[in-house]
Amino acid sequence: MTRDDVEIIDRRVAYRGFGRITDLTLRHRRFAGGMTEPMHREVYERKPVAAVLLYDAPRDIVVLIEQFRAGAYLAGVQPWQIEIIAGLIDTDEAPEAVARREAREEANCTVGAIERIGTVMTSPGGMNELCTMFCGAVDSRGAGGIHGLAHEHEDIRVLPMSRDAALTALADGRIVNGKCVIALQWLALHHVALRARWGTSHPA
Repeated sequence: MTRDDVEIIDRRVAYRGFGRITDLTLRHRRFAGGMTEPMHREVYERKPVAAVLLYDAPRDIVVLIEQFRAGAYLAGVQPWQIEIIAGLIDTDEAPEAVARREAREEANCTVGAIERIGTVMTSPGGMNELCTMFCGAVDSRGAGGIHGLAHEHEDIRVLPMSRDAALTALADGRIVNGKCVIALQWLALHHVALRARWGTSHPA
């Protein structure tokens, strides 16, 4: 099926703020043929996102971050989430450029070589967010501290850790942020090839 198999009956903006909530009345084609009855769906619309997993290949270390998330708080889970770097694409910047800029702002890290992981939808049932994900090469020596932009109320702790430690945190449920889960699982599949391309030692 394609987008042509959806009929929008009514569309209105129910709320506008940082993002907007669009109230849709629609119907769509059924797998067995024919159309559904009209249904209402509320979709939170926001700008696309670029995200990057920072990886020090020579040391086999990932640089993650931790920050407070109101959505996690309302969900009843740990509100300080372990994540990868991410930011909205709110200008005509390319996703890669946004990923590099956000790495400097949120973790004080400079990304060298970069590899595209892919584009994912974070919650397509009720949100239109598209996230373009990367893995970026960094030198983790000296990584740490608290960063972020004060005018955006960011209070971000930088968490360098071994790849094995990050995957253990993922396996035991301490990491539940979707972008971080996807990026770490991708790294688990590709770290050998990345280390071969990005080197196994930093310049002195």
